[in-house]
Amino acid sequence: MMETVKVGITETIRVLLEEKKFNTLRDILVTLKPYDIATIFEELQDEKTPLLFRILPKELAAETFVEMDDETQKLLIHGFSDTELKEVVDELFIDDVVDLVEEMPANVVKRILKQADKDTRKTVNELLKYPEDSAGSIMTTEYIVLRPEMTAEQSIKRIRRTGVDKETIYICYVTDDNSKLIGITSVKDLLLSDDDVIVSEIMEENVICVNTLDDQEKVAQMFSNYNFLALPVVDTENRLVGIVTIDDAIDVLQEEATEDIEKMAAVMPSDKPYMKTSVFGIYKKRIPWLLVLMLSATFTSAIISHFESALASVIVLSSFIPMITGTGGNAGSQASVSVIRALSLGEIKFCNAVKVLWKEFRVSILCGVTLAAANFIKLMIFDLNGKENALFIGLVVSLTLIGTIIMAKLIGSFLPMVAHKIGVDPAVMASPLITTICDALSLLIYFGIATTILHI
Repeated sequence: MMETVKVGITETIRVLLEEKKFNTLRDILVTLKPYDIATIFEELQDEKTPLLFRILPKELAAETFVEMDDETQKLLIHGFSDTELKEVVDELFIDDVVDLVEEMPANVVKRILKQADKDTRKTVNELLKYPEDSAGSIMTTEYIVLRPEMTAEQSIKRIRRTGVDKETIYICYVTDDNSKLIGITSVKDLLLSDDDVIVSEIMEENVICVNTLDDQEKVAQMFSNYNFLALPVVDTENRLVGIVTIDDAIDVLQEEATEDIEKMAAVMPSDKPYMKTSVFGIYKKRIPWLLVLMLSATFTSAIISHFESALASVIVLSSFIPMITGTGGNAGSQASVSVIRALSLGEIKFCNAVKVLWKEFRVSILCGVTLAAANFIKLMIFDLNGKENALFIGLVVSLTLIGTIIMAKLIGSFLPMVAHKIGVDPAVMASPLITTICDALSLLIYFGIATTILHI
């Protein structure tokens, strides 16, 4: 329903643009949220987009600009005069300017920084020095600072005087003369206190904060753990240097989740939406892993070739290979996804490896015995009914299933933890890679049991 409405609004705006009814356009746009306006701009994607952007009130224009994708922002910037670009940059919060500078090509960045004031350029350059994916790279320096000796009345006056340019005013940060963070308080606490109460009496001293070099995913996860609206960021000497706000934390969680899903599907991470990525761009993201997995599958072929004579003597064994390898791959994927999620949420660490493996081993025994029993009954009734050595072949396949599932779940749970320990994204060890490893090992188990029981 909402999608239909958005399509209708987009078409209406397109018609009004053609008819140059700018007053009507403005009346429609100011009733919409920045995200919805940004979506309309992205759908239009033509030379009239800068004209439409100029219709928006200054504050709404800046909020809408932040919500746009890189391509639309680039299109607008190319259509802006220097004065218009300066107006947009001046309205943006500093962390949004940093994001813009990081995403734009060099020639566009040059224009953006040229139009920014001296203080903004200095702050942007300082924030850009922090490592990518660190707390420092996503923080903003626009927040309310109070002193412990200030009264509630003085604090409210400061918030009124300086709050208009801050990204958030709900949480205020209390620092000493050396800018060290000593406490936090809220606007609610200040408003509900007597005018002469000093900040040090109502502030909370046990402050949860992060360091500038902490990983952004860890920072974003803290918002979920503690229900924060903003999180203070300090340097190595506990000096307050910025805050991370909830909107940036949500963006990080979305980016990290998308990246993990892509890696788990053997796709190189992309920073562009699917519909805006070219065919060749998608090809480049997918082909490296496909090549690696194809070459690694040669081990499976080599194992089958090595036991070719065994297969020739009991041909029916070959018909169960897809089922065995598929079951092993699925079992390994289940374990790896569960462990990767637990690692991402901080529920487990490498030091918990023994407990995790013991748990997965018990799970694999239950799963393996259940599947082996069901499979044995099926083989005796349908697949091997009346065939020579049916009982022994059924036993081989069923025992292989138990061994394969145990092996797959242990590998699927252990490899992501190893990856996390050595600093590699655990998602890299997910489904495709683990499936390939499990395929090769399950064949070794299969043929090992077959040669032992059937003496082939």
